Amino acid sequence: MSEVPNDLVKVERDGAVQVITIERPERRNAVNRAVSLAIAAALDELDGDGDLRVGIITGSGGNFCSGMDLKDFVGGDRPELEGRGFAGVTERPPVKPLIAAVEGFALAGGCELALACDLIVAAHGSTFGLPEVRRGLVAGSGGLVRLAQRIPPSIALELALTGEGFSAEDAYRWGLVNRLASDGSALHEALNLARVIASNAPLSVVMSKRIMREARDWNSIEVWDRQRPLAEAIIQSEDAKEGALAFAEKREPVWRAR
Repeated sequence: MSEVPNDLVKVERDGAVQVITIERPERRNAVNRAVSLAIAAALDELDGDGDLRVGIITGSGGNFCSGMDLKDFVGGDRPELEGRGFAGVTERPPVKPLIAAVEGFALAGGCELALACDLIVAAHGSTFGLPEVRRGLVAGSGGLVRLAQRIPPSIALELALTGEGFSAEDAYRWGLVNRLASDGSALHEALNLARVIASNAPLSVVMSKRIMREARDWNSIEVWDRQRPLAEAIIQSEDAKEGALAFAEKREPVWRAR
């Protein structure tokens, strides 16, 4: 991997995959404003660099993220960025796919950060949760909105009202976690998943994500009219022709993202 050093957030490249690591192990990777700004800058790079296809976000020291840095919060530091939300991502995720590689704790804002990602790879020993009600807060960075979209609503409501944590195994059983990994190998498994995605046609991947996200708000009457021009833009692309030609010639396609 090539690395761009940063005191709080490390950004690396593994081929077409960008890896963002929160580097605050002494605070269980709690997020303050500086961390949010660094993550936002990295995600801008992910979307703006044609050589990058997929992003991964993870944490150092055996934990994903314990949420907002409460000590900094008491001192007046707010980790939400205008128009982007907590960690620079919860209100405006990147256009390209983003995978959460979770070890240890993914609590409060850390759980919301994972929920803002498209896919989640979690170690068996990891723990998720929205404990905000136990701290006089609400999970207003996407937790209350997204959790009920990703797991059974009644279970999501119970978790939000009790503040209790839940295991990676439960998250996998409910469909929140895509892949389980042995402890210490979540990033390795996430990289394997990211490389598979990155090998596919980049325009097709981005549009597939867009359609699946936006279609949640389409009604049954308009769905085909809304999807048709988006799908047609990909069908008319050079990559679509290349994919068909490569299949006919029994070779690997060479994607050009156009």
